[in-house]
Amino acid sequence: MSFPEQRPRRMRRSRAMRRLVAETRLHPADLILPVFVREGLSEPSPISSMPGVVQHSESSLLTAAEEARDLGLGGLMLFGIPATRDPQGSAGLDPEGILNRSIRAVKDRVGEDLVVMSDLCLDEFTDHGHCGVIDEDGEVDNDATLELYAEMGVVQAASGADVVAPSGMMDGQVAVIRQALDEAGHQHVPILAYAAKYASGFYGPFREAVDSQLSGDRKQYQLDAPNRTEALREVELDLAEGADMVMVKPASAYLDILSDAVSISDVPVSAYQVSGEYAMIEAAAANGWINRRTVVTESLIAIRRAGATNVLTYYAAEVAGWLREEMAGSRVTRATASHAPPAQDPIRPRTTAAPETFREPHDPSRTDAGFPPVS
Repeated sequence: MSFPEQRPRRMRRSRAMRRLVAETRLHPADLILPVFVREGLSEPSPISSMPGVVQHSESSLLTAAEEARDLGLGGLMLFGIPATRDPQGSAGLDPEGILNRSIRAVKDRVGEDLVVMSDLCLDEFTDHGHCGVIDEDGEVDNDATLELYAEMGVVQAASGADVVAPSGMMDGQVAVIRQALDEAGHQHVPILAYAAKYASGFYGPFREAVDSQLSGDRKQYQLDAPNRTEALREVELDLAEGADMVMVKPASAYLDILSDAVSISDVPVSAYQVSGEYAMIEAAAANGWINRRTVVTESLIAIRRAGATNVLTYYAAEVAGWLREEMAGSRVTRATASHAPPAQDPIRPRTTAAPETFREPHDPSRTDAGFPPVS
């Protein structure tokens, strides 16, 4: 009888062995939680197309920020939803507008223990729902929009944003924002550029999340799905303009673009697991077609395996709770440890924290939520 000369299965025989040789790992610090705060709410408002995700009130946002800090998440990405809108998106430029006052409030609450990122775009604030101002021909005016982005970036930085994240895909946006920040004395504030953002059908539930006023699409300024080389050109341009981080969005359907971006970037590369990706997992899990926890974890591993330094995901807090649970389980002595695989977690997704049993009192001297360093 002949035998195989190579037996890779040796390295898969047990959970402990698979853990030992894992090439990609998740850590809470890899995860950024997108959060929505809506002006005028007295309590969180559920988003029907994203089960478990809410529009926060200004009060519940602070609770979510504290929980994200205690779980050791990498950061929060804040999106503001104003009570009133106009063609110029004025509420996004107002230092006392919902987004900017929320930035201040979150920074006051979590200090330097959590990176607070702010979406730098006009789409939530305009009455037409586009990412820029509209010219007389009905098209988005790139250069007029850049002037507003520059102002918006300065206001967000002055409000305390640790990172500003231009997401409008306007030509030259990174250079203009960088210049404005530097001239205003905010040289220390980095820019996370949505460098390769595609005009995608996966954004559908996000429109409900921000109460978008958009009719139509954004194909005239976001990337076209068939194009790969063009995405790399966009990444290269943002790097040349001074982006401190770049992003690929969406994530799962564009893992090739993510891998390409990582191969040419000398700065961290983020990926956004967007609302449609989340909603599809939730719908399939609700129908009993998939194991929810397994698929959530697998989807994030895939994004990290493709090279993402960090992942924006609505699962961030929940997954951080799972990771903490697993770490706590690994400390149990052999005499009391169970060798049964973990049961399917029944907790619904959330933009607040994982269950109380996973939390520890906040210790300002610890920034890793009790997890070992990432190698």
